[in-house]
Amino acid sequence: MTIGPIGFAAPWLLVALAALPILWLILRAVPPAPIRRRFPGVALLLGLRDDDSVSDRTPWWLLLLRMLAVAAVIIGLAGPILNPQDQAQANRTGPMLIVLDSSWASARDWPAQEDLLESLLAEAGRNARPVGILQLSDPEAPVFQSAETWRTRLTGLAPAAWSPQPEDYEQAATLLGEEDFETRWFSDGLAREGRQTLLDALQDRGPVTVHESAVPIYALTPAVVEDDALRLTATRANPGPARDITVEAHGRDPSGAQRLLATQEMTFEAGAKEATTLLSLPAELRARLTRFEIAGQSHAGAVTLTDDSLKRREVALIAGREDREGLELLSPLHYLEQALEPTADLLDGSLSDVLPANPDVVVLADVATLSGAEQADLMDWTDRGGMLLRFAGPRLAASDVSRSDEDPLMPVRLRAGGRSVGGAMSWGEPKELAPFPESSPFFGLDVPSDVTVTAQVMAQPDPTLADRVIAQLSDGTPLVTRKRIGQGQVVLFHVTANAEWSTLPLSGLFVQMLERLAISSSLALPDLAELEGTTWQPVQVLSGSGVLEDASTLPGVDGTRFVEDVPGPDFRPGLYDGPDRRLALNVLPSGTTLTPVSWPANLPVLGLDRPPEAALGGWFLAGALLILMADILASLGLSGRLLPARATMSALVLALLLTPHMADAQDSTMTEADEKALMAASEVVLGHVITGDRSLDNAAHAGLRGLGETLFFRTSVEPADPVGVNLETDELSVYPFLYWPISPDQPIPSEEAYVKLNDYLRTGGMILFDTRDANVAGFGASSPAGRKLQRLARPLDIPPLEPIPEDHVLTRTFYLLQDFPGRHTGRSVWVESAPADAEQVEGMPFRNLNDNVTPVVIGGNDWASAWAMDERGNPLFPVGRGFAGERQRELAYRFGVNLVMHVLTGNYKSDQVHVPALLDRLGQ
Repeated sequence: MTIGPIGFAAPWLLVALAALPILWLILRAVPPAPIRRRFPGVALLLGLRDDDSVSDRTPWWLLLLRMLAVAAVIIGLAGPILNPQDQAQANRTGPMLIVLDSSWASARDWPAQEDLLESLLAEAGRNARPVGILQLSDPEAPVFQSAETWRTRLTGLAPAAWSPQPEDYEQAATLLGEEDFETRWFSDGLAREGRQTLLDALQDRGPVTVHESAVPIYALTPAVVEDDALRLTATRANPGPARDITVEAHGRDPSGAQRLLATQEMTFEAGAKEATTLLSLPAELRARLTRFEIAGQSHAGAVTLTDDSLKRREVALIAGREDREGLELLSPLHYLEQALEPTADLLDGSLSDVLPANPDVVVLADVATLSGAEQADLMDWTDRGGMLLRFAGPRLAASDVSRSDEDPLMPVRLRAGGRSVGGAMSWGEPKELAPFPESSPFFGLDVPSDVTVTAQVMAQPDPTLADRVIAQLSDGTPLVTRKRIGQGQVVLFHVTANAEWSTLPLSGLFVQMLERLAISSSLALPDLAELEGTTWQPVQVLSGSGVLEDASTLPGVDGTRFVEDVPGPDFRPGLYDGPDRRLALNVLPSGTTLTPVSWPANLPVLGLDRPPEAALGGWFLAGALLILMADILASLGLSGRLLPARATMSALVLALLLTPHMADAQDSTMTEADEKALMAASEVVLGHVITGDRSLDNAAHAGLRGLGETLFFRTSVEPADPVGVNLETDELSVYPFLYWPISPDQPIPSEEAYVKLNDYLRTGGMILFDTRDANVAGFGASSPAGRKLQRLARPLDIPPLEPIPEDHVLTRTFYLLQDFPGRHTGRSVWVESAPADAEQVEGMPFRNLNDNVTPVVIGGNDWASAWAMDERGNPLFPVGRGFAGERQRELAYRFGVNLVMHVLTGNYKSDQVHVPALLDRLGQ
């Protein structure tokens, strides 16, 4: 039986509460009143005083006190339980199927889902129930296994960055088999087509219970350009009260590192499901944008990636001759400026002036000859990914550029002279453009019949000519040719950029051709015709939690999928590189609205919170004892055997008056956490994270004490006694180094603790994660400590990691090291990965890897046990055997010294000033 949140293990005992009125009558009963007789001798007793007085009846408040004591005893013996679990469900037997939507919306409260899954699997394990798990984001036939087996695999379950589709629900319904089972469905809370089909199939096989998070869902749709600004649109599933959210714009700084570039507030009006805002950014910042995300939302739907569609390209326009005064229409650049100005930033100046600005495109209009320095700089710029667009003209036709030998900055060799109407090689009449072939980037564009060509420069026949032609005239004469140079390309229009040789610059086709060459921004997704036959390589893909991951190992995808398909397991949201541009595939397309799911009324829908049971019987019995003690004191007071009631009340009032002042005095004193932070700020203190395991914490403390003693005698660092750090209450910024031993049973820190940890890592702190398992199963594999480390580190802002390279600064901050043993000798020690462009400079023995201290070091060699000393400096734990063991312990101390020196001094060992001394040491 339950009453609100309280249940009773023996509810039949509550019947005794009905006897309380009878008890009241019994306690109120008194002997019959005596017969009064006047006796003259009583007069002799007048004036005498009796020290002992007895009440003729029990006061009502004392009776009430006694009844409360009896009621507390009855309720306590009835076994009250706070938050009782449904015993019918807890005692169920038979198979249980756990269905996970595992979509991007599930990621918003994934840790709570993991905790509930852990609880359900533990309960199923106690009842020996086989369990199967079905993930709808990528359905596979469920395999029913023991609950303990699934508990070891929970860390491998993660939300996807896409949503289940109708075909996924249909496929899942066909994979259920014929066996009956109970279903627990973890829903993401969003309505989707096809869900009812699977629900009907599950209800045919047994009871279904839905678990759904109450956390609201906020998502972003792709940003679009509007009036030279970016329009951001956010959506939510449930209309509710007014709500403000913050959208963050992230991008790369000049050094290439990801930074927060801007923030923008957005407001959902009361009852509205959509919020919009405009964000204006300078062209330089806009070109650096990589993504937008909603602050505080940890799912892929709150992230929208940017591609070339939002960037205003920087185009440098350079003409081979000056404009004629008053004849702008004859200017070589007039039509280019008209076509590019709405969508690109135009740069003016000489070639030597604009190249240092690293424009996206350089346009040479009738520029024939370049100086040696200009040609070398232009070749280097093009090789690094620039696009060189050249237009012909009288100067180019009259020059000797690319005649006998192909010019490096020309796609083809040219014939002398050119071709024009009325000349030696006259066409007789102007020629029209031929339809663009499928291999051309212009394929699919309509060719207007009024576009004609009257003159051009001619390409020399060559075996490679056919492969370089991307547009031609109706008689097969090349009109536009292209050649790849490294990561860039050079394109030549065999006509002028003005209307002297053709009517092409006067048509809309001219602008479309420039867009297809990615010279100006294309604000829309390429159409199906343009994407046919192309392959796009994923560069980075989104995880379900909204984190970008490297995708270099994933296969390319057919370009038509960007138009025809939705994101899925083999078409993941992310950034894709194509032949001429980069596309972003986002989780939500433009115009998406979110709709909450509506479940049938007869289906139980529960939250993700499952409060633990708490027995209250002991509290009620303890309360009954306190009431009876109060009854005894009150009875003694009424009989005159205690202090007078007035004195007692005065003492109580005095105590109440003094209590606030005592509390204020206590509050005014410094707390233990403040004293610890003050001590750590005034000394060099090594800290270890308190795990709750006493033996493990003692070993960590002894290890840091031993490392401190080693630092004291061997270096100029004189650390104070190590300190155990409570992540929930202690200030972390005062500790330069934290040692975090990992055990499978230690608790997960709170969200507030993770906020402090991320601030600590971003501001120069270092954490040494030690799984203490000798890395026997490989980093992060099937080791219990490795799985626990994955769960502990998931909310942390940890950069990409790699096994420590041989030239990492940790190998030489104080000692020259090649191995990093502790009590174990595992080699795999992980640190922040080196930049992709890290190279070894001539004359330097080491690469210049990272400018900052690696925020985390991960390994499993149990270094604390190797460092541990007692108060007298004796080792506490054995390491190896004989001399080899002592050598291993010595190397462990040296690694600890290098680690602390790296934290305190950074990468000063990479400076050139230390190279001669290091070379001398290495030579020995």
